[in-house]
Amino acid sequence: MTAEPAPPPPYVAVVGASAATAADLRDAEAVGRELAATGAVLVCGGRGGVMEAVSRGAAQAGGTVIGLLPGVDRGDANPWVTHAIPTGVGELRNGLIVRTAEAVIAIGGAYGTLSEIALALAAALEVFGLHTWGIDGVRAVASPEQAVAGALAAALARRAGA
Repeated sequence: MTAEPAPPPPYVAVVGASAATAADLRDAEAVGRELAATGAVLVCGGRGGVMEAVSRGAAQAGGTVIGLLPGVDRGDANPWVTHAIPTGVGELRNGLIVRTAEAVIAIGGAYGTLSEIALALAAALEVFGLHTWGIDGVRAVASPEQAVAGALAAALARRAGA
């Protein structure tokens, strides 16, 4: 008799600005470390700013980072991405980032982040925000730890059909 395979880890997207503040970058790196510590898979846009900081935090803590790139060159990924996926669809990749995830954490951000938040909410995903857009449906949190705890709980609840 063979043992049942372990359930796959939760997939959490982290979205945020490529031109981020120092606070955004610090919090993103902490979110990456926290996600890696739980075994979650990080999904992001794979390039600079918040994406690079969260990737660095996750990679340095031994986590897995999937970067969905806007262009066709895998070499455009930041050096911390584990699996770089060149989509060739530009900003439309924002929808792919969201649909790959089971919960979303938004950190800071500009209009690209706003589009990812909107797509996540339209897909009935929970969005946890650290100093980001204050819109209906985004659950504002005060720390990276709260963001990760909320996202993991939401991802697991989504799997359970709750």
